[in-house]
Formats: sequence, structure tokens, C-alpha cells
Amino acid sequence: MIRAILLAAGKGTRMKSGRPKVLHEVCGRPMLWYVVRALRAAGIGRIVAISNEELLPHLESFGVEAVLQTPQLGTGHAVKIGLAAIEPVPGGRIVVACGDMPLVTDEIFRGVAGSLDDGEGAVMSLVTVNMPLPSNFGRIVRRGRDIERIVEVRDASPDELAIDEMNAGIYAFDEGELRAAVERLGNDNAQKEYYLTDTVADFVRGGKRVRPVLATDHLHALGINDRVELAVARREMNARLCAAHMRDGVTIVDPETTYLEPELTIGRDTVIYPNTAVSLLSTIGEGCVVGPNVRLSNARLGRGVTVRESVVTDTTVSDDVSIGPFAHVRGESVLGSEVRIGNFVELKNAKLAHGVKAGHLSYLGDAEVGAETNVGAGTITCNYDGRNKNETKIGSNAFIGSNSSLVAPVSIGDGALTGAGSVVTRDVSPGERVAGNPAKPLPKKGSSG
Repeated sequence: MIRAILLAAGKGTRMKSGRPKVLHEVCGRPMLWYVVRALRAAGIGRIVAISNEELLPHLESFGVEAVLQTPQLGTGHAVKIGLAAIEPVPGGRIVVACGDMPLVTDEIFRGVAGSLDDGEGAVMSLVTVNMPLPSNFGRIVRRGRDIERIVEVRDASPDELAIDEMNAGIYAFDEGELRAAVERLGNDNAQKEYYLTDTVADFVRGGKRVRPVLATDHLHALGINDRVELAVARREMNARLCAAHMRDGVTIVDPETTYLEPELTIGRDTVIYPNTAVSLLSTIGEGCVVGPNVRLSNARLGRGVTVRESVVTDTTVSDDVSIGPFAHVRGESVLGSEVRIGNFVELKNAKLAHGVKAGHLSYLGDAEVGAETNVGAGTITCNYDGRNKNETKIGSNAFIGSNSSLVAPVSIGDGALTGAGSVVTRDVSPGERVAGNPAKPLPKKGSSG
């Protein structure tokens, strides 16, 4: 059985933030979310997170068990209290991870845990990385294939400082050996803390093997200590997300100026142009064109949709819809197929049926519009009366003239027409033609004055 202890109690003072460090976001998710996801993907079901008081109320949402570390007496002390929270399992394995390493992969966790079962009798394994020099990471001193010791920078000789293999801070232990080792840890150091890395020397002195597991990319072990490193992690994660979608058949014209989040669905043959951000579980169908200069948030786009220079949030869009440029669609709006929304049009909680056209400079709020209706430039639904939001209903095949003001609550029937500049304050019957301020019925065609 493999279980994990997740170190997340660090205060992150270099972030200079009132928010717990591991809750700072990378591409729309807290960095802790990525570590938990990688542990789960590696097959580790039970995760005990070591927390401080500020983080504790947030941990339930991550699906982990929380243990408060107070006072904070180092990583060895954190692991000790984590072990006290779980029952011993003979022959078990314990993975120790850090909550501030969002670029870690499930392959790393599988590799470090699996190295204990290679038949060579190691009781501890740890992930190492070849880091660019100079670096403040602890240096790995090997003895053959095994690790002899970890040398911290402040204690390293010039020759040891030249070593580029370093401790990544990810470990796996034989559970029984770890439980015994943490009881032997001392705090004879300037900080008076118990360091988990001291278990390496403890095992080596006892003639036990400690195995290195070399990571292929040092960024996988990047720990976030300040907002500069947070930006590095965000850039790397975004590149990964873009690459994954491109390999699945999406064209991203410029990944460096396209900003994605995890858990998006983007259909093949969709093209995303620069300066586009897609977030909050948005879905994009096949064959869409998105961008440039677009923001999608909790947007659900069908097939063949075009969105240019616009913002679409909390909205469902059917197939073959065109939005933009410079449109704003929001507030649980629903757009039927072949709708056309043009420049400087805003929709809020609007339900537009098949083929509706609103081409220019209009606001449709709390509105329901029937199929094939044309909304002229400058039209607004006056949905707020000072106290309540009211609904406007427009039927199918209606024609709303330019600069019409529809004062809600109001209903306009199928095939009705409002003249340019109309202020509609009463319901309009199907087929009726109105104009003026306030709008009044126009004479029927063929009738005398």
C-alpha cells in the first residue's frame, strides 16, 4: 500500500501575501491542486496534508485529510505528525511530496515509489534533478549508484558546489524504516528544527541503501517560493496545456499568447488566434475559430462557432454562431444555431433562437427572442425599473427598428415591427407595426388616413 504525506504548512513569507502559498494559482488552479492530482494519477489514494492554521479551512475541497502542524518544527516533525495520523501498514510505502511544486508529474511519483520495489533493498528513494548552476538546492553526493549524503549549500565545499545533481524534495520510504528513523531525528542545528533530509545520513550509517531517481526536467521539481517563480511555473504549465491540445488536433497560432486552464474540452480543427484566454471548464466544439483577443469563461461553444475580439462568459452557444467583433455575451445567455451577434452588442441572460441577428450597438438583457428575428442597431431592452429586472419577449420573424427602446416587461409578437426610434411601452400584437415615442400602431397597409 502506498500513501502520501503532503507538506503544505509553509507560510511562504517570500510570496508577501495574505493567502496561503499553496493556494496561489497556476493557470487557474491552486498549485496544491496539481500536486494532489498527480498523486491521485500515480495511484495514491490516501493523502494526509500537513497544514498551517490559515490553510486548514481550505483543505476539505481538495479531498485530502488535514493535520495541523503547530508549532512548525521542520519537515521531519511534519512527517512525524503525518505518520501519527495514519495506521501502520507492514510493508507499506510512504511518499512525501511538497504542496508548492505544481509542475510535478504522476510519472515522478510512480518512479520514486517504484524504485523501492526493484529488488535491491533500498529503504528510501528520492528524486534528484540536474539543476543549472549556481543553485541553492542541496547537492547529491553519490556512492556508486546510491546516495551517500545530501550537502546543503551553506555546508558545501567548492567541489561539492560544482555538483549539478540536486535534491528535489520528493521522497519515498519503506514505512517501517521511516517510522523508526523519524524517532531518531535530532534538532541540533541553528533553527532547532527536525529535518527529513537527515534520514539519509541515518540510513547510510545503518548500512541501508538510499536510491536516487533522476527526473528528466528540472522544472518538474520547481518549488514556488515567490511570485517570480510562480510566473515561471505558470508559463511552463500553459505551454504544456497548449501542447496537449495541439497534439489532439487543435491549431494554436501562438501558444505564448494563448492562455488555457486544465480540464478544457477543445474540438479538433478548431483554430485559436493570439491573445485568447479560455477558462472555467469551457468547452469548444470542432471547427471553431476563436480569437484574436477573446476571453471565454465557463462558455460552451458548439461546432463551427466564430468568436472574434469578444468576451463570452457563462453562456451556451449552439452550432454555426458568429460573435463579434467587440461583443459581450454573459449571464447564462443561450444562443441558438446560426445566430449572428455583431460589434458592440451586449447580451445578458438572453435566449436567442435560431437565426436571430443583432448586428450593431445593441443591449439585450433578460430577453427572449424568437427565430429569424432581426434586431436593429442601437436597440436596447430597458430591463431595470429601479427595483426589479423585467423580461422582454420578442417573437419569431419580428423586425426591431434601429434605436428602439423596449421598456420591460413587454412582449412583441411574431412578425411584428417597431419603427426606428420607437419607445415601446406596451405589448405589440403579432404582425402589428408600431412607431413613435411612445410607440403607437401604424395604419395597416392599404388603409386610408
